[in-house]
Amino acid sequence: MPIVPSSYRAPAHLRGGHLQTIYPALFRRVPRITKRRERLELPDGDFLDLDWSTQGNPRLVILSHGLEANSGAHYIQGMAAALQRRGWDVLAWNYRGCSGESNRLLPFYHSGASGDLHHVVTHALKVHSAPQIDLVGFSLGGNMTLKYLGEREVSPRLHRAVAFSVPCDLACSSVRLSSRTNRLYMDRFLRSLREKLEEKKPRFPEQIDLTGISRVRNFKQFDDRFTAPLHGFRDAEDYWARSSSRPFFPKIRIPTLLVNAANDPFLGPGCFPHEEAAASECFHFEAPEDGGHVGFSTSSGEYWSEQRAAAFLGA
Repeated sequence: MPIVPSSYRAPAHLRGGHLQTIYPALFRRVPRITKRRERLELPDGDFLDLDWSTQGNPRLVILSHGLEANSGAHYIQGMAAALQRRGWDVLAWNYRGCSGESNRLLPFYHSGASGDLHHVVTHALKVHSAPQIDLVGFSLGGNMTLKYLGEREVSPRLHRAVAFSVPCDLACSSVRLSSRTNRLYMDRFLRSLREKLEEKKPRFPEQIDLTGISRVRNFKQFDDRFTAPLHGFRDAEDYWARSSSRPFFPKIRIPTLLVNAANDPFLGPGCFPHEEAAASECFHFEAPEDGGHVGFSTSSGEYWSEQRAAAFLGA
């Protein structure tokens, strides 16, 4: 019954889900570790930009970022540094349209785009000789990682995985993020997504209609109008149902840890899968009281999430 009691305690000056979420995003500065960029051409004609840091280590970790972030995010580079210090090579990848250059095709990325992660893993297996490859995902990237692990047979070289702050039930998380107390986050995400669509519109004028886009105020409206039709879903509910990772947890066959803080302001009640963890030999769930969304800060340099991932992956 791998429900894991948590050792994490937030620093006294950083208590509360919102403070834990906002403080690292605004004030944490981490030197960039993954500096060597490689462009991976995809079978459909699009591309992904991969950022590497390799030292010939016998272990490789693949890092997946959150919504509207990129491989330079503080939590990605903090995790890269922590694992590299402990003997991992690192590959941090950027989703379509997230590397600083718009992707070529009309679709970009979404929470369930585990096929792109599969391309990255397949490429890493070809070009890196590590007998052990681990996965770490954050938020949307965590959902993608967990879905990937549960929907297909994976290489025996895939060793372990950790995911933090994962909206594994996208429908209830969308409702939670639409609340008045989360207006700051919702506005930020929608503004960034609108900018991506505005950049694409001159290249796809018939497929992207931005009329009235300023009146789109939540993910239900955005996903109904843009995410779902651009990526082959019927509507927002269909997208959420088919892309949520929680239904895939019982099929995960490598040791995997999900860490969702109880005070994460992004997560609804469906994002705390105690039942699946209790019934599984491979899927572990940990719900610290504190941590916010992709927070888990400490009073020292390394964040608790980095130490926790290193301990689990190194077991």
